[in-house]
Amino acid sequence: MNIRKAIDQDRHEVWEIFTAVIQTGDTYVFAPDTAKEDLDKHWFSPYMDTYVLEENGEILGTYIIRPNQIDLGSHVANAAYMVHPNAQGRGIGKLLCEHSLMEARKFGFLAMQFNLVVSTNEAAIKLWKKYGFEIIGTIPNGFNHLTLGYVDAFIMYLKL
Repeated sequence: MNIRKAIDQDRHEVWEIFTAVIQTGDTYVFAPDTAKEDLDKHWFSPYMDTYVLEENGEILGTYIIRPNQIDLGSHVANAAYMVHPNAQGRGIGKLLCEHSLMEARKFGFLAMQFNLVVSTNEAAIKLWKKYGFEIIGTIPNGFNHLTLGYVDAFIMYLKL
């Protein structure tokens, strides 16, 4: 498996992952019917770096890294990760997280913050905690889960 910066030719496969992940309505704020034209602003915007994990020429996962805030808050990174549903359970999320933390340090970020981790996403919370992230806040009913309704969301933080 290889993680590299995404290129224009990756957009279609990244879209396939993006749309498959958001269809469940249980981990990301993007509406399940988000238009393909919106992928650029959500995953390929100029202010973020986009990466893909590929194996044998097939993209199985992707992540973005960007400043969490502008200007005086730009020393804290933010990242988001997606793994194709058919590739889950193979440690791809772990590899993406490790790579993003290395990149964040390389870019000079002092910390990484996840602004909205859905409280019912136990696998992600367990993984982020494994890498040292802490829950530093709870947003009561901060996420409208497609099947469970309103559930809490966490803010998670790691000093780099």
